[in-house]
Amino acid sequence: MSSGSNMTPKEIVEYLDRYVIGQSDAKRVIAIALRNRWRRMQLDEVMAQEVTPKNILMIGSTGVGKTEIARRLAKMMHLPFIKVEASKYTEVGFVGRDVESMVRDLALEAYSLAKKEEAEKNKEKIEAYVENKIIEKLLPPLPPGASEEKLADYDRAFARKQEQLANGDLDHLRIEIEIQAHQIDIASNPNVPPEMAEVQQSIVQVISGLNKRKKKEVTIKEAKKLLEIEAQNELFNEEEIKQLALKKAESGIIFIDEIDKVAVSASSSSRQDPSKEGVQRDLLPIVEGSSVKTKIGMLDTDHILFIAAGAFHLSKPSDLIPELQGRFPLRVELDSLTEETLYRILTEPTNSLVKQYKALLKVEGVDLEFSEEALRAIAKYSAIANEKTEDIGARRLHTVMERILEDISFEADSLEGTVEITKELIDSKLSDLVESEDTTRYIL
Repeated sequence: MSSGSNMTPKEIVEYLDRYVIGQSDAKRVIAIALRNRWRRMQLDEVMAQEVTPKNILMIGSTGVGKTEIARRLAKMMHLPFIKVEASKYTEVGFVGRDVESMVRDLALEAYSLAKKEEAEKNKEKIEAYVENKIIEKLLPPLPPGASEEKLADYDRAFARKQEQLANGDLDHLRIEIEIQAHQIDIASNPNVPPEMAEVQQSIVQVISGLNKRKKKEVTIKEAKKLLEIEAQNELFNEEEIKQLALKKAESGIIFIDEIDKVAVSASSSSRQDPSKEGVQRDLLPIVEGSSVKTKIGMLDTDHILFIAAGAFHLSKPSDLIPELQGRFPLRVELDSLTEETLYRILTEPTNSLVKQYKALLKVEGVDLEFSEEALRAIAKYSAIANEKTEDIGARRLHTVMERILEDISFEADSLEGTVEITKELIDSKLSDLVESEDTTRYIL
């Protein structure tokens, strides 16, 4: 199988089939659109500029796989990819996020990806830099003119330290290192995402000065992270990375979820919300193609692929402003989930719910076993609950499974061996609930 952005449409569909059941039309349309991204990159520059992306509008109820397809695309593609929600944006002039911020987010994602790729290419150089810095602290260099015997002893000691460092045997030791002040807080906080770390780094550099250095005592495990950042700053050309990131971002993908939330229904009896139409009008130039100022430079959106998705329960795609409709020429409707599809979702995907719960309880030494009839019953009750109340698609399976396994999960530490989930157990847990619509609405 090809990798990343040069996967064929068949390979893209085959990959998505591992995680998303059904929805073959949506997968085919997206696979062709993504392949066209790669095809355009192979054209000469003049022709490439003429080939604009065919943006996609995905229509379907919640829980049918729109977001899951997008999430899996993010893992599959080596092009920068972000998912945003249209309902989070406000019209220019209102308090909130403006639509241009999605392009700035894409630029940060592209920068993070470019830096990661460079780090992978220079992995050996970075490791050698970090290793030498740490061993210098543990094993100070010999003075000039040292005897051959001392040099040989030093080389043996150096090799021993290299091996211990690689195995993590020295991670607990503390050393004092000198590093740029702004790196310490960023690198030592594991909760800061890479893109936010870059933003923080830029801000702190401006405030504190680029070359301000600070001594700090840290464990060798922490020192490795800090020195990796320093190695990247030393070895990488920042401008080259920004240019590479810009090129990646210009062929990136933005997934806009909940686009229906900013559509204004003409049949609505309530007063139309002008800010919704304002968000659409602000979105229009971004999708049509414009230049947006980002932290890595001016980013042209002409060749970014936009995939929009929405349930369109209370509105229709035609309720979007005509100019925006025209910018999403590829339409694909996702199917509602049947009882059979829900059963397949439970059992077939690589990361199926059944496999997840088995793995979770295996941690406590409990082997969960589901009979075939039990799995069919879970799918049946989920389908009934979706029919009787709001149709939330595959998400209903999560609610039903939690209800069934609640007692087992609670008592797991005192259970041993195999616990079989039978149809009788499921009937006892759920049959009364699905008979009452009100109870189903609040519990399932």
